[in-house]
Amino acid sequence: MAELTGISDALTDAMSRWLDHLRAVDGVAGNTLAAYQRDLAGFLGFLTGHFGESLGPAPLSRLTTSDMRAWMANERARGLSARSLARALSAVKNFAGWMAEREEFDATAILAARAPKYRRKLPRPLAEEAARAVIDTIELQSEEPWIAARDVAVVTLLYGCGLRISEALGLAADVLPMGEVLRIRGKGGKERLVPVLPAARAAVAGYVRLCPFDLAPGSPLFRGKRGGQLNPRLVALAMERTRLQLGLPATATPHALRHSFATHLLAAGGDLRSIQELLGHASLSTTQAYTAVDAARLMEVYDKAHPLA
Repeated sequence: MAELTGISDALTDAMSRWLDHLRAVDGVAGNTLAAYQRDLAGFLGFLTGHFGESLGPAPLSRLTTSDMRAWMANERARGLSARSLARALSAVKNFAGWMAEREEFDATAILAARAPKYRRKLPRPLAEEAARAVIDTIELQSEEPWIAARDVAVVTLLYGCGLRISEALGLAADVLPMGEVLRIRGKGGKERLVPVLPAARAAVAGYVRLCPFDLAPGSPLFRGKRGGQLNPRLVALAMERTRLQLGLPATATPHALRHSFATHLLAAGGDLRSIQELLGHASLSTTQAYTAVDAARLMEVYDKAHPLA
């Protein structure tokens, strides 16, 4: 961890141990850990100036609601969005709760701080016809047959299996020949089983037949032009050219295909809990937001599924 100006060695060590705890016990992903570290460092840096002294663990125990409001007002004045501030507050609360258990102090003022309200921006799904058109059209964006087949295989996995782009491009050649189920390691190292439709297996098999590189076990399944692991930006560019050709909106991104997977399953009568498992979401509320479920659709699902309905 980089040195933090104005923060004691004891508090710096506590931050390191907290991050290790999140990584080892809670399985928090590396990118999330880095964001939490930045958020907490910013909070502690503010407190150093706020109190006018080098900061150790003790000042955390005497923080007041007024102190928390001062920090949040400072962050908003710096231009931090409500969403980013909510994430930072979540990191601060997590660390404060962890510290309070070990140092045995009352962290109520920190834990009771209320995050600013913000409207969650939901990705927009493609219509079923548009999703099919993307899969049929993306191969036209490359003159090299193996690259065209590769792009078809990737987007078919995104839409057919609901994978994140990082999950699809993180697949190793060990999955070959691809069976009816994939074991996916998602965010936070959590594993889930995802059924693979025949169309997706066929698309991957078509790419494998044409790929000029040795797809040995342990090597990346999807390759770039020079043989290295495929960069997600190249998939995004192929999607961009495809949406322009089809006249689709700018929201037609690789991530929109995962969102479309969930939305179309729900529209066909899939239940939220099963879709949650397929997407690898930790909580059902995330799935509800992700699939843009309205109240009427939720009631329809509950009416069909609840024993008292």
